[in-house]
Amino acid sequence: MSWPEQLGALLEYKTTLLNAGIGGNRLLHDGSSEGAAALARFDRDVVAAPGVREVVLLEGINDIGFGAQNIANHVNIADLVAADLQLIARAHEHGLRILAGTLIPFEGADYYTTEGERARQALNTFIRSGVFDGVIDFDQALRDPDHPSRLRPDYARPDHLHPSDAGFTEMASTALRAGVGRSVATP
Repeated sequence: MSWPEQLGALLEYKTTLLNAGIGGNRLLHDGSSEGAAALARFDRDVVAAPGVREVVLLEGINDIGFGAQNIANHVNIADLVAADLQLIARAHEHGLRILAGTLIPFEGADYYTTEGERARQALNTFIRSGVFDGVIDFDQALRDPDHPSRLRPDYARPDHLHPSDAGFTEMASTALRAGVGRSVATP
């Protein structure tokens, strides 16, 4: 079960969670089979959805990784920060609370580079800077304490990019502790 589904169970389904995540998605570039970039689909998938009060943004690792593989899709940290700032402004414009998840470690993944790791660290520093309404520190929760650029072995799938089932459980718990669902009215 994905971490958003597990989060819904932890919230005891007092709210409806809309998961608009797309595998392979990026902030800035459309994917071939994955669909439109998050920046392009934010209004359609989030703002236009009835009853939305809160947004959890977890985007950027594919921009970093795919950008390292394809110069046409290369992004720098300033591009990612600008996209995040735009999403924050658009969320606030519509009265939505927006939280961001830090990017989890990805050393060992097919598209890992040391430059990509520096970009991940820089984007996580920005995410933790206080510009979002809240931060879900997935990086801290899932990283290997002995090798912080890697996922903890028990939280990693063999691709070293995606969390294992135990990793998804930890992500859901981390999101709950960070206050996801706080804006939900309880009966």
